[in-house]
Amino acid sequence: MAFTRAWRNFKRMQDLTVAAAGLIYAGAVAHAVGRLPGGVGVVLRWTLMWPALFLVASLIVPLAVPTLKRWLARYVWMSFQAGFGQTPGSILMGVGLLLGAAAFIYWQVAAVAATGRYQANVFAAYAAGIGILAAQAILVRALERLPDVRQRIEE
Repeated sequence: MAFTRAWRNFKRMQDLTVAAAGLIYAGAVAHAVGRLPGGVGVVLRWTLMWPALFLVASLIVPLAVPTLKRWLARYVWMSFQAGFGQTPGSILMGVGLLLGAAAFIYWQVAAVAATGRYQANVFAAYAAGIGILAAQAILVRALERLPDVRQRIEE
């Protein structure tokens, strides 16, 4: 089973995107622990506990609800057909989006540290995004098993 170079690059980019988002998230949590008000318990609740629920929900729901799974699989396939993760430009665009989200989290941590008020949980939103990225990476493997897709991605 040899896949086309484009498919291998696409699959690798999906995996690397999840990994990079996870590393950015871990860095943001480490950054927040020493800066956010309320003690370690409050900080961990805002950066790990609630976000974990959002991550799990955004990973499981799109894979468990057939209609959502079809829509997300179609989106993943269209992303492949559009060339995501297959050209330097698309890779730079993906990295840029991840860095933009990271900058937003760091900015929100600074705002909470300055005001002492937790307004919106950007950690939960970012974790939900990681869950969806992980669901997409899982669906890449599911797409490989479909005969009509397999025919188009094999060499």
